[in-house]
Amino acid sequence: MTGERAKTVKAPGPSEVRDPETRQEIKRAFIWLSMASAFALVVLLIQPLLLILGGIIFAIILDGGARLLGRALPIARGWRIAILMIAAVAFLFGTLYMTGVELAQQAGQLRDTVEVQGDRLLQWAEQMGIMPGAEDMKGLAREAVGSIGRVTGFVSTAFGALTSLFMIVVIGLFLAMEPRVYDRGFQWLLPADKRNDARITLERIGQTMRRLMFGRIIGMVAEGILTWIALVIGGVPMALILGILTGMLAFIPNIGAFVSGVLMVAVGFSAGVETGLWAIGTYFVVQTFDGYVLIPMVAKRTVDMPPALTLGTQIIFGTLFGIYGLALADPIVAMIRVALERRAEQVPAGATAAGQRIARRGGG
Repeated sequence: MTGERAKTVKAPGPSEVRDPETRQEIKRAFIWLSMASAFALVVLLIQPLLLILGGIIFAIILDGGARLLGRALPIARGWRIAILMIAAVAFLFGTLYMTGVELAQQAGQLRDTVEVQGDRLLQWAEQMGIMPGAEDMKGLAREAVGSIGRVTGFVSTAFGALTSLFMIVVIGLFLAMEPRVYDRGFQWLLPADKRNDARITLERIGQTMRRLMFGRIIGMVAEGILTWIALVIGGVPMALILGILTGMLAFIPNIGAFVSGVLMVAVGFSAGVETGLWAIGTYFVVQTFDGYVLIPMVAKRTVDMPPALTLGTQIIFGTLFGIYGLALADPIVAMIRVALERRAEQVPAGATAAGQRIARRGGG
């Protein structure tokens, strides 16, 4: 009003902290609060995060296939990925077209057979006194389902599972088409002095995951085909659906093989004792070939994961996060392992430099 210029207030305000120790404590409190908030956010968003992780793994599979295809076809990356997707879709629909009716019939028969065999097993165990009664079993089942219902409710229906699978495929396609764009974006979020280390770590994780997924796919195909051929030779019913399920469940090491073995033996004994014994023999032969021949050969060129660590992680992730946690436990362990190995490579160099500085100070 008077024409005089406003002056900047120089006195400290209530939001300004000049004491260095107080400022340091505020920073520490902010870090701990941020970590707690991040952990709570991960717990609340665990299912979407697992979907995104599934999309990343699918993108890694496409990336590995595109790299292999690029050795024979020097064309653009987008065309190579398109070829892979067209081949996968053609194989899927071709298989369903050729064996769709048979698969549908065998799937229904498999469900009924497993239910009947399960009831027989429970009745025998109850008669032998090694299992509680039917009412007690129903109560235990209700409690178990209620305890994990919130976690697994996201994919509790077929529609939810198909929707989740579609989202994984879409995320994987976007990531596989332009991986460098997302790589640069991720590095941009990090401090400038950490970007080079992050780039190296991401490259190693990508290489490890490509090898791991390549070995997993080889094992799935081999187990599925061998199981199908052996069951057909032995006259085990529903050999085709059992071979497909065995191949699909081979994606989950240890636990997948156990589940496929239980299904195989249950179907085998539904047709007779001799057929059941053949199913048991098939299971052990296939798993022995997989464990002592196929896996060591593939592990030399891929990633050899410790079985106990993998199984323990599967149990924990499966209990906490349901079927997605069970399926993604192995890739998560591989990623964490690579990151820790990269971190361990950096520690000795830093420790050596610090030791040299201390030695120079002492000498001076």
